Amino acid sequence: MRAVVPPIWLSSRGVWMLLFLCLLLALCGFVARLFVPFVAALAACVALVAADAALGPSRRTLRVAREPVGHAALRRPSKVRYRVENRADLAIRLGLIETPVARIVFDRDVVEGRVAARSAATLESGFLARERGEARFGTLFYWVENGIGLLRRRYAVDSEEIVRVFPDLSAVEGYGRLARRSTLLDDGLRRLRLRGVGSEFESLRDYGPGDAFRDVDWKASARRGRLMVAQHEIERSQQVIVTLDCGRLMTPRIGLQSKFDYALTAALSVARIAQAAGDNVGLHAFGAKTVLSIAPRRGRAHVDALARSAYDLHPKLEEPDYESAFATLARRYAKRSLFVFFSDMFDPVTSAAVLSSLALLVPRHVVMCVLMNDAAIARALAVAPATAREAYRTSVAMTLDDERGRSIATLRSLGIIVVDVPAPELTVALLDAYLDVKARGLL
Repeated sequence: MRAVVPPIWLSSRGVWMLLFLCLLLALCGFVARLFVPFVAALAACVALVAADAALGPSRRTLRVAREPVGHAALRRPSKVRYRVENRADLAIRLGLIETPVARIVFDRDVVEGRVAARSAATLESGFLARERGEARFGTLFYWVENGIGLLRRRYAVDSEEIVRVFPDLSAVEGYGRLARRSTLLDDGLRRLRLRGVGSEFESLRDYGPGDAFRDVDWKASARRGRLMVAQHEIERSQQVIVTLDCGRLMTPRIGLQSKFDYALTAALSVARIAQAAGDNVGLHAFGAKTVLSIAPRRGRAHVDALARSAYDLHPKLEEPDYESAFATLARRYAKRSLFVFFSDMFDPVTSAAVLSSLALLVPRHVVMCVLMNDAAIARALAVAPATAREAYRTSVAMTLDDERGRSIATLRSLGIIVVDVPAPELTVALLDAYLDVKARGLL
């Protein structure tokens, strides 16, 4: 803890006191008999200031510390707490002020509170993280007043801390479709089982309406004298490779977040669900060259480590090398896997490069291409143009929409699964698509 310059300053109450004395002094020029009350008021104020200065508290009787924040989620309300110890024999009032943090917005500029004599208290303030990555909390400033409240003692605490801002993965915890699909999630999404389709035998049950005829277990039916259907459990320990485009197409912002923010949130969410299903999850992020590559493994610890490694990834204004990236993936992964590729397509050149590169994976693997359709194009097409400028805008929107539609149609004709939804709906739509792949036994 250290004092700042100046270490003591007038409080708001002290400023009002000074203004009152100035006003009384000014009135003395018009009403002479006010001079005696002014002198008395001045003497009383000087005495109060002297008493305030003598009472303290001193720096030795105070201890202020920010409790470790650790991590936060992107654009999700978080809390920062402060521990205040008052060892003086008088109650205090104080205000805490954080050094501005580039990626953080605090709910309040000043966190104020009162602490009784010889006691401790915890104050808290909310904040919102605006960007992923490392947010550096710096020096903590605070002021203290005693019961008289005319003077403020000002101090600073050098309390630097790096807070990791992760993508918001709340969609995983609130994913209601899991229960509605007869999914069993034990101990917080540790195990996923979908009955009816798969390769591992699970149990037998009576044949019912809607059951496929090929699922009838004839031996069991002959033994029991009625039709029985074999239920299967989804095969575990399959491979899911999350592939992220870190190039220029992922830099545009949709609302408050970039396309890449939405993609990374969805990627880590599907990694959590895949881990719950017992699959091995890997990650490959690339731009002009490989940015991050993590081999597939299973388990909660691995997925947590994957999130810690990827939370600070950011796209760059560069052209990705799709051909080299997918050729590397095709060589590296011989076992049949699910590749979940996040990118976007607008111009024909990029679309052609993506299509030819993804074709390298299709013969052996299941490929899912995840796109975010642009709400600006939809808005431009929804309104009839009234001016020449609007007509040009509509024309451009129609061209982009046609090129995008042709690219998506080509992807689907190659057998690639396409998820193309508005960015805010991306995470839930991707989780649906992943569970559909598992339920249909495509791997």
